[in-house]
Amino acid sequence: MTNQTLEEREASPIIHLKKLNNWIEDCRSRYNGDAYHHQRCRKFSFPARLICADCYEVSLDEVLADDAPFDICSCQFALHCSWSTEALARRALANVSALLPPGGIFIRTMPDANVIVKKLREAKGLAFGNSVHWIRFDEDYFEKKFKCSSPYAIKYKFHLENTVDCPEWIVPFMALPVKSDLSSIVKGTPEAQGTPGGSPSAWGGPRRATCLRHSQARKAQYDLELIFVKNGHEFVQEYLKKPEYIELMRRLGALGDGNQDQSTLSSDEWEVAYLYLAFVLKKRGQPDRTKTNGKRDKGKMDI
Repeated sequence: MTNQTLEEREASPIIHLKKLNNWIEDCRSRYNGDAYHHQRCRKFSFPARLICADCYEVSLDEVLADDAPFDICSCQFALHCSWSTEALARRALANVSALLPPGGIFIRTMPDANVIVKKLREAKGLAFGNSVHWIRFDEDYFEKKFKCSSPYAIKYKFHLENTVDCPEWIVPFMALPVKSDLSSIVKGTPEAQGTPGGSPSAWGGPRRATCLRHSQARKAQYDLELIFVKNGHEFVQEYLKKPEYIELMRRLGALGDGNQDQSTLSSDEWEVAYLYLAFVLKKRGQPDRTKTNGKRDKGKMDI
């Protein structure tokens, strides 16, 4: 990831994709309640901390003992990097669970494993992409097959113009060790119903059943419940039916401002949006409404 000036960022060939991602995050914040949105609008209303640590290896509840728990946590385009090993993935989820009170919310955007595997299998070789991105798998995956019993360390190289050029790891969604209403998964996720447009699931048929069994065996460990999941395309198509979100997208610039030759999301940027999904986890249990976090304005401020 490179450092860019504001002018360089606005000239990026994927600037509208970046703004679309900002819009998705803001929509989810509003979906989870206006309180979070209003608190974000009050600048510096809470202590800010910059901590240098690998959040997939350390216990964040110990590092943040003076501040936790948090009603809402967010991790955008990052947590899938913990899927390089099972130990790191479990530490990441344990940190999320430890930092949330009962009823607390965790919002996240990550690559849609089902879409990536589908595109890989449709490609002639081990790479696919367009003018603004490409994904490449190494020869270990020449058969384009993946075991549900081994959902970790499935690595690929991801390049996004002017933004990302690094290894990433697939996260098979049904392998996430979190509780969920399976009927909602069957109804609402690309892996269960096929990707948008009716494409079959990358882990469909008997293999999908195996994935579910392995996932169910791990679900009770973190007290996290899946309450929302949508592919990037499905998310945009649904929320753009609501006027308030259309206006939000215009203000964020993802629809363009009319001052540029390319005033809206290009087809290649839109294809990249299809590679991601947004989802929300909730800490199980009933929140204690009689208690308030007295540490809200007393946390450390280290920048």
